[in-house]
Amino acid sequence: MLKKWSESRAPAGRVAYVNGRYVPFARAGVHVEDRALQLGDGIYEVAGVKNGAPTDEDGHLDRMERSLGELGMPMPMSRAALKIVMREMIARNKIPEGYLYIQATRGAVKRDHVPPADGPRPTLIMTMRAIDTVGLAQRLENGIGVSSQPDIRWGRCDIKTVQLLPNLLAKQAARKAGAFEAWLVDKDGFVTEGASTNAWIVAQDGTVITRDLSTAILPGVTRKIMLQAIAEAQIKVVERKFTVAEAKAAKEAFLSSATGAGVPVVTIDGEPIGDGKPGPLTRRIRELYAAKSGDKKA
Repeated sequence: MLKKWSESRAPAGRVAYVNGRYVPFARAGVHVEDRALQLGDGIYEVAGVKNGAPTDEDGHLDRMERSLGELGMPMPMSRAALKIVMREMIARNKIPEGYLYIQATRGAVKRDHVPPADGPRPTLIMTMRAIDTVGLAQRLENGIGVSSQPDIRWGRCDIKTVQLLPNLLAKQAARKAGAFEAWLVDKDGFVTEGASTNAWIVAQDGTVITRDLSTAILPGVTRKIMLQAIAEAQIKVVERKFTVAEAKAAKEAFLSSATGAGVPVVTIDGEPIGDGKPGPLTRRIRELYAAKSGDKKA
């Protein structure tokens, strides 16, 4: 007899938080009419956890609050209460180095495109997983490849919603092409961002370039801190659009996210960037971020 996924594959001992309760990961669930499940009506955040504490915590909660506000949804609880639950999750899961996922939806209510004016009770979910330290170390040491893919997402990519099907398809296509990540390209030929990361290049004169903020990209929390660290180190940095051709002609390239700051990109569409190896400025920027954020393993 085949076992359910939750029985055969769920990591032993993991704990999830769902609407005020800490429950075994394998038994966690939401109502069948939760609006995230039915309509993609929700947002999420991912924060790194180092030494038993969230990394860049207030930045992630700031973005969470903004995303909810853009969808006309309230925070599911106060920021102070959220921080207590986050720390309790870290303690109960016994994962001092990992990732904490927070998802907030508009809640469970009879299916309708327009939510009721008074709104259902929001759904709040938290889960955790450990860092793949071996995989991350390999990516930092050897670099990764990216594949350019058309950006077919909606017009409000600045909101961190759970509507990730276009991202999923792009990353799926990238993996089939032998790349680790997809770099999404808009209709004018400019790179917007990665399927789950922000995109950066280093021009031949040493200028660091990343796309400027707009509704076309997610305002990355790690990206923001990296920009601050780069500027403080008096490294020239410019926020502007760049093409795939410009990226292929760059001296270095890298990506950033809560799951990896300054991960070297060594190929784009199979073509080497620079000498095809992680560059020194990428490494330097990763060190600057680690010093500023307290993430000693970035």
